[in-house]
Amino acid sequence: MIRVLHAADLHLDSPFQALGKEKAAQRRGEQRALLGRIVRLAREREADMLLLAGDLFDSDSPYSETARMLEQVLPQAGMPVFLAPGNHDWYGPRSPWARLELGENVHVFAGEDIQCVPLPALHARVWGSAFTGRHRKPPLAGFEAEKDGDTVDIMVLHGETEEPASPYGAVSEEELARSGMDYVALGHTHAYSGLRRAGETFYAWPGCPEGRGFDETGEKGVILAEIGPGQVRAELVPLGGRRYEVLRVDLTESRDHVGAVLAALGRDTAQDVYRIVLAGEPELPPDMAALRGALEGRFFALQLRDETRLRRDIWQGREVLSLRGLFLAGLWERYEAARSDEERAHVERAVRYGLAALENEEEPPV
Repeated sequence: MIRVLHAADLHLDSPFQALGKEKAAQRRGEQRALLGRIVRLAREREADMLLLAGDLFDSDSPYSETARMLEQVLPQAGMPVFLAPGNHDWYGPRSPWARLELGENVHVFAGEDIQCVPLPALHARVWGSAFTGRHRKPPLAGFEAEKDGDTVDIMVLHGETEEPASPYGAVSEEELARSGMDYVALGHTHAYSGLRRAGETFYAWPGCPEGRGFDETGEKGVILAEIGPGQVRAELVPLGGRRYEVLRVDLTESRDHVGAVLAALGRDTAQDVYRIVLAGEPELPPDMAALRGALEGRFFALQLRDETRLRRDIWQGREVLSLRGLFLAGLWERYEAARSDEERAHVERAVRYGLAALENEEEPPV
C-alpha cells in the first residue's frame, strides 16, 4: 500500500477583502504557513508522496513572498511532490510554475496532454495534466491507461464531475472507470467529497484545507490515503485552522438577546470568522450596539445581521370584511381543524407568506 497525502485549492494570496487591510494581510500570511503545515503533516504521517491538485495560487500573479515560500518548503518535503495546475494557477510560459525553482523532488505537470511519471521504487506510476488557460476541455476524454502488473496507478488532476458541460475540466464517472487508475486525486470542488468509486477507480476531492468565506464553512483538511491495486482507504485529516461559520439565532422566545446569542455559540470561537444572523419575531428589536459590545473580542472577525421581524398577531383582522379578512378567515378554519402541531405550523407559514404578498412585504424567512 502506498501512502499519499492529497491536498488542493489553497488559493494562496486570496484578497480577503471583507476582513479589512490588516486582517487580510494576516490571513494571507497564515495561508503561506498552511502549506508548510501540510508538508510537515505528510512527513509525520510517513507519506510516500504529496499530491497537490491545483489552485495553489488564487491568481497567476502571486506575491513574491509566496513564491519564495514554495521554493523553500516543497524541496524540503523529503518525498516526491506532484502538482497539477488548475484554472486559477494555470500553467503557461509566463506563469509562476514556469519560473519557480522547486527542486528535483517536485514535478509540475505542464500540459493538457496526460503525462506519466514512473516511480519504480514504489511500484507506482503517477499521471497528471494541467490547465494551460482559465478553461480546458475534458481531460480524460478517450484516455485509458494500460495496466502494468501490480503497479499502482495514481492520477492528480484539477476538474469536476458534477457538470458534464463545465469548461473547468469536466470528468465523467464513465471516464474515471475506464481510466485504469487506482486513485484519482482531484481538485476544484471546495468541499470534502468522501471517497467515491467509479468501476475499479477510486476518487476524491479533499476540498480547500481552510475556509476563505462563508461559502466554505466548517472543518477543513486534507486527505490521507493508502492505495493498492484495486483498493483504497482514505480519511480527511483536519488541519485545525481558522473556520468560517454561519450561526442563525432565533430570538422569538427570548428577551435576553445577548444571552441567547452567547448560549448558541457553544464553543471557543476566538480564532474563527463568524456571521451571526438574528432571526425570529421578538417582542422588541435587538439592541445591535449592545450585542456588538458583548461579542467584541470573541472572534477573529464578526458579521452581525438583523433579520428579525417584530412580533404581531397574524390573525388580527380576520373578522373584517376585506380581502385580507377573507384570506385570514379561510385559513383560520383550516388552522382550527388541524390535527397536529405540524399541520398548524404549515397553515401559519401559509398565512405569513400570504400576508407578505398582500402587503407587498419581503417574504418572511420561515
